[in-house]
Amino acid sequence: MPLQSNYIAFDTPQFRKLSDDQLERLHNASLEILDRTGVCVYDQQALDLFKKANVKIVEENRVHIPPGLVKWALSIAPRRVMLCDQHGRRVMPLEGNNVFFGPGSDCPNILDHRTGERRTGTLKDIVEGVRICDALPNIDFLMSLFIASDIEDQRIADRHQMRAMLMNSTKPILFVTTEFGGCVDAVGMAEVVAGGEEELRRNPLCACYINVTDPLRHNADAVQKLLFLAEKGLPTTYTPMVLRGVNGPVTVAGAIALANAGELVGLVLAQLQREGAPVIHSGGYHDMFDMRTMVGVYESPEGRNGRAELAHYYGLPVFGLAGDSDAKLPDQQATAEAAFSMLIEALYGVNLIHDVGYLESGKCNSFEQLVMCDEIINYIKRFMQGLEVSEETLALDLIHQVGHEGEFLGADHTLRHFREDWYPQIFDRNNFEGWQLDGGKTLRQKARERIDEILAEHQPELLPPDVQQKIDEIVERAAA
Repeated sequence: MPLQSNYIAFDTPQFRKLSDDQLERLHNASLEILDRTGVCVYDQQALDLFKKANVKIVEENRVHIPPGLVKWALSIAPRRVMLCDQHGRRVMPLEGNNVFFGPGSDCPNILDHRTGERRTGTLKDIVEGVRICDALPNIDFLMSLFIASDIEDQRIADRHQMRAMLMNSTKPILFVTTEFGGCVDAVGMAEVVAGGEEELRRNPLCACYINVTDPLRHNADAVQKLLFLAEKGLPTTYTPMVLRGVNGPVTVAGAIALANAGELVGLVLAQLQREGAPVIHSGGYHDMFDMRTMVGVYESPEGRNGRAELAHYYGLPVFGLAGDSDAKLPDQQATAEAAFSMLIEALYGVNLIHDVGYLESGKCNSFEQLVMCDEIINYIKRFMQGLEVSEETLALDLIHQVGHEGEFLGADHTLRHFREDWYPQIFDRNNFEGWQLDGGKTLRQKARERIDEILAEHQPELLPPDVQQKIDEIVERAAA
């Protein structure tokens, strides 16, 4: 509780479940997996980097990474990653307990807010979703939301997704590509917007989300993206997913240790490629596999255990997910799961929180859910603010002056401070009669109205014509 002037301010509230001893044991378990079991790496450039570092390699591509090399990589990896908007403003410092929220990417389906129909996503849906994200004040960064199923050549659909994000918002981007060439082109587009390679490195307006095949099997495409981005000094995640009981232990501790070991492979490789390469760590990504339904579950309470704390243990920027649901509609279950998950991730101090708006265990995306989550995020951000205790806020003179009459409504002090409270945009606080006069609308109905209002009225800032042309040329080259 630092003493500042005449008041005491609490820092952002924090939450922990694991002791230092538990975190150390999880870390040591990951080190043992890397050293004893080893990992298969399916990329020659990565194998050459390991050989140069005198790492033991057997059976051509099984790499046994010693603890000392991991310790070295952790010692030089940046503790802070900055993401910027298209104007170079440094709007997202990923460090400490700073928390930022954004949608997910590449959902195959959309729950159409106009018709209620569940259908495959299109490029138009991506454009509309990005415009909605651009307008929502509590959505801090972008992802592509959908797979553009109407792009004839799906091999270049990721280029169209990156183009749509760059063209329809100035917010930072977390992009995903289906293969290495798409990553190269996405970075090329970002360099055009930033004004060049060096400008993008100094003020990165995007980061890459790399999905890895498995913690013990590192596919060539994921490794190539990692090394390419590390060489350019651009931020990335490196995320092998453990589905507990399927490709890893069903126990949470074992799943965290295994997934974290896979992430540490990426951290080591990035530092071997370029010392100080920025990597955003999740601390061991794991999901539940529901043995009754055979569905990978996004919102299990066990899935909130340990990951962020292990990343904080390393002092690295933290990647996470929340605001999603296993429900099929933006209903009571969806709202509850989204609210719980976003509050928990905020209390854990997860820096980069994606998948806001997901439904159906990641199979469907919903603009309605996204808009409702924007309101919940605003609530959470207000809750996470510290409390000022000062002469002004204690108001002892005012209490004495008003005395037993107890009427504070007309006081100047009330006029000065009442706007500091949180006032919702779509949550309802009216009395029953007022709610009825306003149409008696549900939260979902209000969310639909907000979507239509944004799409009708909000105009995102346009890129200069010459920049748009250069981006189009990159997409056209990929198509050719």
